[in-house]
Amino acid sequence: MTSSTENCSNMNIKPPKETRKFTFNPKEGIDNPLMVITEESTPRPRLCVLKKEEGEAYGFHLRVEWVKQGHIIRNVVSGGIAGRCGLEDGDRLLEVNNVYVEDAPHQEVARRIKLSGHHLCLLVLDGDAYEKATAKGHDLRDLVKAYKGEDLKPPRLCHITRDPVLGLGMKFTPVGAEKGCFSVSLVPGGAAEKAGVLKGDRLVWMNGAVASDLTHSALSRMMKKCGKYITILVIDSKSEKKYTQLKMPILPTMAVPHHLPYRSKKLELDLAPEGYGFLLRFEKAPSGRTAHVLRKVDTGSPAERAGIRDGDVLLEVNGESVELLQHDEIVTRVRESGRHISLTTVIPQGHEFYTQLGLSPLIFCEDDAIQMESREPVPASQHCLQTGGSSKTRLCSLQKGSLGYGFNFGCRPQCPGTFISQVAPGSPGKKAGLRMGDIVIEVNGQNVEDQYLEDVIMLVKEGGPCLSLLVKDKEGYDDLKKSEELSSTASEGEETEVSRL
Repeated sequence: MTSSTENCSNMNIKPPKETRKFTFNPKEGIDNPLMVITEESTPRPRLCVLKKEEGEAYGFHLRVEWVKQGHIIRNVVSGGIAGRCGLEDGDRLLEVNNVYVEDAPHQEVARRIKLSGHHLCLLVLDGDAYEKATAKGHDLRDLVKAYKGEDLKPPRLCHITRDPVLGLGMKFTPVGAEKGCFSVSLVPGGAAEKAGVLKGDRLVWMNGAVASDLTHSALSRMMKKCGKYITILVIDSKSEKKYTQLKMPILPTMAVPHHLPYRSKKLELDLAPEGYGFLLRFEKAPSGRTAHVLRKVDTGSPAERAGIRDGDVLLEVNGESVELLQHDEIVTRVRESGRHISLTTVIPQGHEFYTQLGLSPLIFCEDDAIQMESREPVPASQHCLQTGGSSKTRLCSLQKGSLGYGFNFGCRPQCPGTFISQVAPGSPGKKAGLRMGDIVIEVNGQNVEDQYLEDVIMLVKEGGPCLSLLVKDKEGYDDLKKSEELSSTASEGEETEVSRL
């Protein structure tokens, strides 16, 4: 089919172009390029990676609006961190640090962002594209999967306890010529493998230090100096390549935890006529760090029934972090909570552990199921971590009961070194797997092999209501003597402000 050119005047209309002749073959479909029908493109999310320095803000607001769906990005500061990283007003938030949040409550999403620290990874969808996709009934999870792929696995944060015979049970081999790229080799059945590390994993992070900043010699020095424990972030090589392709950072906040020694816990309290039954104090620890600490828990009080123990560090009130609040502000929040309050706490050793790693203890919190199980009697085999080797070294975790831990220390006269001289039947010590004659290697992660009995007892007292003992069997040890029974008095630290609640 052809057409002739016609003259057009007085309307400034260009004459139509000559149409090209085409034929239609039903076996091949339409072969006229001018008549090809295109399908509407699938909306594609955008990845925005934000990084800030101490004291900086990301420079955006997260809102939920009555007339619109989703978690909405608003008030993006021009020239701010969020604006420079590609966030735009009206964007809808789909993921925070690799976690899908589209159907999560607003408060939970905001909390995840606040806990991200100085590095935040957001997956967003343009506002118009979001509204069109939801109007057509598209599953937004499918958009995320299409963007990221099915083979993207989260990293693993693994806490490794050194075996006295086999050591950490791993070594790192540089991959290629690129600095800071290391592959993991494992000792079968070793400490690293037991802690969740897999053969061929790539090292991302070690004790807070990013692997990409380390040379192989620096990494080796870190491993030698780590002592009895080390915490590493690893990921399988296939997922690492995918993260690199997507230009997505691999962060501890994205990780699945393995064998972490401490978790924060969320507790629910109902107000009694006499109050919640605890003392809130602002204290300075021996390390110099300050924290809001729960003390003097009343027997039979709502606090005790909920699981609060003397010395627990307060992290949240009703889901809001209190780390940066003043003492009076926290007291006001507690008293204005009505007849029910939610508190998130962690034991002091856990607070110190996460602080040294540069992480928030709120990142990994016990879920309700774990929390309920922790209140039931646990067999000794579940309390005690067997670290392997002929020395039969065990890590035993105890929580103080109403009559104390239920064991005594012993020592040789005027000699360093401490052993377990007596364990009461049915006591926390017995349930944790302590046995008479066990040699004490560490108390709460600190080596005590060369310390005298008085120093070891002081370490236990300073540890509060929770105790971690690394012990070793001493078969046939018959020179046992009783030592002073452990006091139930906890270290109270330097106190600045106190309130009974």
